[in-house]
Amino acid sequence: MKYRLGLVVFSLVLSLLIGLTLRRGAGAAAAGPHRPVIGFSMDTLKEERWQHDRDMFTARAQELGADVLVQSANSDDVRQLKDVEALISNRVDALVIVPHDGAAMAKAVQMAHDAGIPVLAYDRLITGCDLDLYVAFDNLRVGELQAQYLIDTFHGRKFRVVRIYGAKTDHNALMFKEGQDKVFAPFIANGSVEVVHEDWADDWRPENAKKITNAAITKAGKNIDAVLVSNDGTAGGVIQALLEEGLAGQIIVTGQDADLAACQRIARGTQAMTIYKPLKNLTLTAAELAVKLARHQPVIARDVIDNGQVKVPAVLLTVVTVTKDNLESTVIADGLHSRAAVFPR
Repeated sequence: MKYRLGLVVFSLVLSLLIGLTLRRGAGAAAAGPHRPVIGFSMDTLKEERWQHDRDMFTARAQELGADVLVQSANSDDVRQLKDVEALISNRVDALVIVPHDGAAMAKAVQMAHDAGIPVLAYDRLITGCDLDLYVAFDNLRVGELQAQYLIDTFHGRKFRVVRIYGAKTDHNALMFKEGQDKVFAPFIANGSVEVVHEDWADDWRPENAKKITNAAITKAGKNIDAVLVSNDGTAGGVIQALLEEGLAGQIIVTGQDADLAACQRIARGTQAMTIYKPLKNLTLTAAELAVKLARHQPVIARDVIDNGQVKVPAVLLTVVTVTKDNLESTVIADGLHSRAAVFPR
């Protein structure tokens, strides 16, 4: 069996109706009512953020009458492919993948399609394949907001910045950088932004970000105004390096994900900002769409993303810049973190 997605563009609302057509193989029995099972293949559960995703996704799918089988690959491509094989063997009705390597997981999509299983890429794009659906935050916008925060903070004054990107294997890291580049380009061209050092933090590891920061200080000295960091985990490594140099709180550090540790650092003044991606919106939306895919129901997507092989129907959600000034009205008001946790005594 194989699922195919047909796209119908509505000119008035600029939306995509994703029609799922089940092609039954010879001798396939007609499917009766059953409780669908969704396979959730995750890159990692090491970070707090991904644990929240797993729990909220699973709870919402269960509310909708579906079960979820979760596998975590510990950032290992070979293991993630084996996880997908195991989920397919368990006869899941739909597959949701958070890829460690978006290119490597193209094989997983093909395996799922060969078994007649539709695939939703969650938060990170899977490239080079006939992917069915992509649900994520607007990652170009994340990068734009991070860079724009620095431009606005320095009010046109020249500043020297270190840029630390995420994992090269994560397509999102490329999109964050693309958004940052879009904002920075004219300011780099006129000399008001000087990039003194830049590098990629393998696997988004804080210790790798710390090493990059140490290398930047060795190269450029302490005359650094900001470190543009793509997520909160790596921002933690950057700030540890700055603490050791006596520079924490003196150099602006960006982030993303609104992790509790990052929000605490913002409250203390060692991190300047983070990008809040309301995980509840992402997980609930993805769970609802995954259940629809599993039940062969139509899905509405308003965007498309080119993954190098096809234009993938996409649902892209909005993000918010969080600073000390709006911690209360964003992450605390939404219940992501309590006030007592963000501002511990």
